[in-house]
Amino acid sequence: MGKLKYKVEASERSAKAMKRNVPISRKHAREICRAINGMDLEKAIEYLNDVIALKKPVLFRKHHGKVGHRKGKLGFYAGRFPVKASKAILEVLENAKANAEYKGLDVSKLFIKHISVNKGIVIKRYMPRAYGRATPKFQETVHIQVILEEKTEDRGEE
Repeated sequence: MGKLKYKVEASERSAKAMKRNVPISRKHAREICRAINGMDLEKAIEYLNDVIALKKPVLFRKHHGKVGHRKGKLGFYAGRFPVKASKAILEVLENAKANAEYKGLDVSKLFIKHISVNKGIVIKRYMPRAYGRATPKFQETVHIQVILEEKTEDRGEE
């Protein structure tokens, strides 16, 4: 298996984490990553915990076909509660946070500089059917990568 590189160069004041071949929906993961990109780390973890607890929905801006709208301050956009994908992305964020602590970075000043989802391998299985036929039962996977960076004074508060 080839080495998967990060899409963005990281500075010395940053921490990285990656998880490969996660069996979650690529569309759900993409919408979650779009929602938390640029957030402070603690806010992003709190947001994902709220999604898992079904308190806050994730806005679906690109993959919103036949997705119901949600009450509240969402406005026009459709929303869902992708719990399985939120748990997987939360796990990667926790790993990146632990990597930052190991490097000696200030965890309270960390923000998500880059988070992305790439298509992983496809696990191919077949379900036997009557008369010698078979139905494909393929499962897609994704690669998740996160880069956390410390806030500097010139970046300011968002």
